[in-house]
This record gives sequence, C-alpha cells and structure tokens, in this order.
Amino acid sequence: MAFKLEARGASSRRWVYGAPVLAVLLTLVFGGILFALLGFEPLAALYTFFISPLNSAYGVAELLVKAAPLALCAVGLALGFRGNVWNIGAEGQLTMGAVTGGGVALALGDGGAGWWVLPLVMLAGMAGGMLWGMIPAWLKTRFHASEILVSLMLTYVADLFLSMMVHGPWRDPDGYGFPQSPMFGDAATLPVLWAGTRLHLGVLLALLAVAVGWFVIARTFIGFQIKVMGLTPVAGGYAGFSHKRIIWMSFLLSGALAGLAGVCEVAGPIGQLQPVISPGYGFTAIIVAFLGRLHPVGILLASLLMALSYLGGEAVQISMRLPLAVTGVFQGMLLFFLLACDVLIRYRLRWLSSVREAG
Repeated sequence: MAFKLEARGASSRRWVYGAPVLAVLLTLVFGGILFALLGFEPLAALYTFFISPLNSAYGVAELLVKAAPLALCAVGLALGFRGNVWNIGAEGQLTMGAVTGGGVALALGDGGAGWWVLPLVMLAGMAGGMLWGMIPAWLKTRFHASEILVSLMLTYVADLFLSMMVHGPWRDPDGYGFPQSPMFGDAATLPVLWAGTRLHLGVLLALLAVAVGWFVIARTFIGFQIKVMGLTPVAGGYAGFSHKRIIWMSFLLSGALAGLAGVCEVAGPIGQLQPVISPGYGFTAIIVAFLGRLHPVGILLASLLMALSYLGGEAVQISMRLPLAVTGVFQGMLLFFLLACDVLIRYRLRWLSSVREAG
C-alpha cells in the first residue's frame, strides 16, 4: 500500500486562514497530553502555561514587551517571504542592531544627555541590522549564493562578535568580571510607559511597524511588486519587475526592523549589552510570520501568542519545576501542526493499491 498527494480545488483556499486556529487547538490538545505523560494534571498545567502569566498588570506588560521584538522581526520577514526571499537570519540582524546601537550608547556615555541621543541610538541599531542584511543580499544577487544558508550562518558570526566585545573592549570595569557592558545613560534608554512595569516605547514602535507593514503591502506599488514576484515570477519579469531589487529591498527592510528590535531590547528591558540579547526572537519570528499568514494584523496576534509561550515556559519552570525547554516544545508543536494543516488543506491523501497506480 502507498499513497500520494493530490491537489484540492480552489475551494480549499477559504480554509487557509483557519489553519492557524486549528494548529493552536491541536497544540493545546497535545500539550495537555504531554503534561499528562509527565505526571501533571493537564488542565491545571495548561492553565499555568497560558492563563496564569496574565493574572496581573505586570504579566500583561511583560506579554507586550516580549511580543514587540517578535512583531518587529516578523513584519520584516513577511515582506521578504511574500516575494520568495528567504531571510532566516533575523536573529543575527537583531544581534548586530543591538551591538551598533549599544556601541553608540556606550560611546556617548553619561555625556550624551540631549533629546537626540535616543533617536541616534535607534537609527544606529537599524543601520546595523541593515548592514548585516546587505551581506546575504549581495552574495545572492552577485554570486547566486543561498540566502537561507548565508543569513543563517551570519547569525552565529554576530553572536561571536557580540561575545568578543562584551568579554573584551566593552566589558564593564566595575562589573566584577562579568561579561557585560556598562549600563547605558538615561538619555540612551527607552522611556517606561507604564509605571511599575517594564513596558517601554519599543511596544509603540512595534505597533507602528505593523501599521506601516500593512500600508506597504496593501497600498503601495512596492508591495504589489513583492506580491507578483512571489506568486508568479515569470509574469513579474515580463512586467519589468526586478527580482534583484526585491531581494535587496526585502533584506534591507527586514534587517532594519530586526536591528530596531535588537536595540529596543538593550535600550529597554536590559539596559546594557550582554552575551545573550535574545532568547531566539529572530527564529521564533519565522513561526510568527507564517502563523499570521504573512499579514501584519495576523502577525500582531501571532506575536502575542508566541510571547505568551515564553511567559508560560517561565511559569511552569517556577511552579512545576519543568525545564525552560518546554517553551521550545510548544513552539515546535505549533509549527508542526501549522505545516500539517496547510498541507492537508491544500492536498488530499489518496491511497494506492498497486505500484503501477502509484507510477
């Protein structure tokens, strides 16, 4: 016995936006089964994971703080994915944005007290992400290198560069030997929007990025070019659209937004450079982009859900003594079920009774 996949009709497209909902429900079901196999009461464990982190104003603020970098990275990635430009290195671009923006903050030190300091730090972070995104864009357009591999490998280069700086020239001399930079000056840090929490200006910047991303996709000629080149590259070529231009534009925009996410992390919740800036926001943003159907509004909702998975992982680690890796397990299950639902919505399994029929 064998089977093959057969494409469904055009009517299956109406179910495409139901796939994320179904994937979330399946994740909840199998997550409960996982907790049961580990010896925990499923409903109580799921409550601890998904509900208890939001029982306080501080928890809601933390949800928004963690959703902001996910939304920033995912909006930029979605623009490229729509045009079949596969930037997998948002994590590295986030790191380099933190390095360049943090470097400007450290260079200004306590002497930089003007209103212009924070915008300069933000622009430096965006420039760092853009420059890191230019490398795979150039190699792709010049030598036809795989942007997937190049952008992914550059992530580890960025991590090593950050580690070198905080262990070396940028190490805080008063930090008791810990690999971290001095704290940034007040003028180089993001203002807190909600007293008693860590909710900062970066959350508003993420909302602005979502709005701008929607406008670019839905109301600009650039967004139309990206959509056409993603769906029918041959038609786009006949229309005079440049694939190289789409590649450069996608990497520059996604790199700038990832860099902004990185500098918002170090100028916001962290307040300094450390060997680890992100728990993997750049990689998780890939799941966020597809869970949100590459649409900015869907990305906003998906970023809140994935941010909740980070908070839930911390909650079960504290109250149930489970490893923090449970966060990755839930994110992996969500991605698996999303891909499975997408395949089964677009295709049906046809069982074959013979090898001849399979051929």
